[in-house]
Amino acid sequence: MRNILVLADNGTGMSTRMESALAIGRRFRSHLSFLISSPYQQFIASDPFGGMYLAKEQLAQAQLADADLERRLSAELEREDVPWDVAIADGDALSVMALGATLADLAIVSLGAGDRRGGRAPTIAADLALTVPVPVLAVPADGPPVDLDAPIMVAWNGSPQAASALRAGVSLMGDARNVVLVTVGEEAGRVPPEDALRYMSRHGVHGELRRETKGIDTAEEVLERTAREINAGLIVMGAFGRPRLRETLFGGVTRYLLEATPAPLLLAH
Repeated sequence: MRNILVLADNGTGMSTRMESALAIGRRFRSHLSFLISSPYQQFIASDPFGGMYLAKEQLAQAQLADADLERRLSAELEREDVPWDVAIADGDALSVMALGATLADLAIVSLGAGDRRGGRAPTIAADLALTVPVPVLAVPADGPPVDLDAPIMVAWNGSPQAASALRAGVSLMGDARNVVLVTVGEEAGRVPPEDALRYMSRHGVHGELRRETKGIDTAEEVLERTAREINAGLIVMGAFGRPRLRETLFGGVTRYLLEATPAPLLLAH
């Protein structure tokens, strides 16, 4: 986790995103890269006759807002004890973060709040996790930052996605109070939870297995309840679905926790 990419904006979750990035950055001596998305294309309009028009005043205001955000972030980061940079990129949040994550170890976005241009942060988190080959830390905008000393919950169903998330998250688990690997109902995947525990132990992480039954609750409701019971500071889970068809193909557990998670989510596809 030496290169961390953070989506920067004026949204309500920015402070939590920054605190999470700083907490991880200090622990792993990471470089923090804050990326401001500036989709200037939205200021170009066309008419039915093929004419193109530039909304110059709105574009100028957006550029001033981006420059102001860059200055404020730089002033705040100058007081911190981690290496950093702030950049402005032309494009929507998903496209610029996907490109920026090419050589990142972790991407950080928010959940539960709209961004400054009306986009929904949960959509960005979901699509980004399904687009980039690096884990995505999705932090609830109205919740606390990630706490790597608190218990960590791993949602396990034996799938390749769950295994990918575990591999991505094991480096964050070393200082956790305890790590709880949770299965719900019958494991649908091929990899049993005991193998996952064995993998973790070889990385110096000695977790415990907690088997939960569904009962009248859905798997996602059981996971949410369990995370609250152990006061999880992080939930590690696989992301299911396809970016273009997320509404119909996104896994029900992933979609539910993107909206109702009590802790930051580490997502990997």
